[in-house]
Amino acid sequence: MSFQSPWMLLGLLVVAAFVGLWLWAERRRARYAVRYTNLDVLATVVSGRQTWLRFVPAAILVLGLGALVVGLARPHVERTLLREKATVILVVDTSRSMQAKDVEPTRLGAAQEALRTFIDQAPDDLRIGFVVFAGEAQVATPPTDDHELVEAAITDIDEFLVFGGTAIGDALQTATLLGRQVTDLVPEEGSTAAPAPDSTRTLAQSTEPDEEAEEQESPVSILFLSDGAQTRGLLQPLEGAQIAKEANFPVYTIALGTPEGVIERGPFGGIPGQDTGELIPVPPDPDTLRAIAETTGGEFTEARTADALGKAYENLGSRLGREPGESEITWLFLAIGGVLLLLAGGVAAFASPRFP
Repeated sequence: MSFQSPWMLLGLLVVAAFVGLWLWAERRRARYAVRYTNLDVLATVVSGRQTWLRFVPAAILVLGLGALVVGLARPHVERTLLREKATVILVVDTSRSMQAKDVEPTRLGAAQEALRTFIDQAPDDLRIGFVVFAGEAQVATPPTDDHELVEAAITDIDEFLVFGGTAIGDALQTATLLGRQVTDLVPEEGSTAAPAPDSTRTLAQSTEPDEEAEEQESPVSILFLSDGAQTRGLLQPLEGAQIAKEANFPVYTIALGTPEGVIERGPFGGIPGQDTGELIPVPPDPDTLRAIAETTGGEFTEARTADALGKAYENLGSRLGREPGESEITWLFLAIGGVLLLLAGGVAAFASPRFP
């Protein structure tokens, strides 16, 4: 905890002096009580009252005054705060291997549920973009604070299913472009930055290292979920990771699936609903996703069950789009001090002796 006006804490010395004077006065009163000759009258006044009870109001009063003094010093606590214009780009693999049922109901189904959990827990001001990919990457929704729009795209993810491989490097390229458009355009408050329809194919020419961005915390993070085995694409995974690194966008990767995962081969390369019964192993590739996270300064998580995936998204969701900062809690100490002063008055009225 830190204080914006630490000199106000000197008021605690005044409170301590008050306590000392009160204790001194109590000792003098105690000596006077011993010299009092009419002990019968004194016993009548204090009968039925516990000696310690009369100290309670004073103790509460001291605590209340101390809380008020600390509040006047304007305390701050360290906490994670939402970055200004923070954006998270969600990237989800929709390739054929994500139909494996080693994670219930399927790898993709578990990913959808985890994404909904992430959105439900996201701050209202957090901008969320959504990219899906298989053999190529598509922008499902541009970065927006309309979380219902993103959730609708997640629910209707079947509309974006294009089987034919897994292009991890290209997906990272597209997500980075989406994030750069937000940071480069610096849209006005409440507006949504939409990408140009054909611009996702030219990121290799438009993305260059930004030395100034490397010195600051990026307001854009990429949350990348896949089973991690690249089978197609113009860019290799680490080439895409390098593009994200140059943009100063950390990539948080989650590897979904188990080594025992399989899918059924279809007569035309794996079209759903036309399976032949032949099983094809589709083990995840966690090493690739771990390398992407390490390259970009993100974090890698391995999720072999739906529960593990949900917890991973919950943990990451509490940090993405946030940065360390300080929050003022003056109001808390002032509120506590006010309540304690009122409480001290109430207890004093109850505990004070009443003469007949």
